[in-house]
Amino acid sequence: MVTPPTPDVIGEFLNQAILLAVRNVSDGGGPFGALIVTADGRTHDGVNRVTQDNDPTAHAEVVAIRRAAAASANFDLSGSVLYSSCEPCPLCLAAALWARVDRVYFAADRHGAAAAGFDDALFYEYFDGTRPELMPVGQTEVQASDLPFHAWRDNPDRTQY
Repeated sequence: MVTPPTPDVIGEFLNQAILLAVRNVSDGGGPFGALIVTADGRTHDGVNRVTQDNDPTAHAEVVAIRRAAAASANFDLSGSVLYSSCEPCPLCLAAALWARVDRVYFAADRHGAAAAGFDDALFYEYFDGTRPELMPVGQTEVQASDLPFHAWRDNPDRTQY
């Protein structure tokens, strides 16, 4: 794990993320911006592109993670720090976990986002287990259920992640 950045560095990167978000609004996008600073000190930015790309997963944090991983030619971003203009939603937090991001800092919180019309409170309730009716999920085991895992285990050329 990397040494935590100083408060001045955190503020500098959060202000950059905020400026990205403001600029993205004037470009027709959502009010979210993010930066990933990788272990080697390189910076990769992202803005919310949901409406421009018709991609519900194109959140600023996810875009920044995708760019950082592509630039480093590695899906493992261990040692990196994510800075976001707003508190990351569950999708973005999960993406940061999968990318092995070490730390996350954000400026505005989910309540500020809700006041602007971006309310993901239901998602937090869903993951807390208090609103399972939002999207029922259930397992249906079939005879071939484990075949992909057997193929994975038997593949000597697999890349662990």
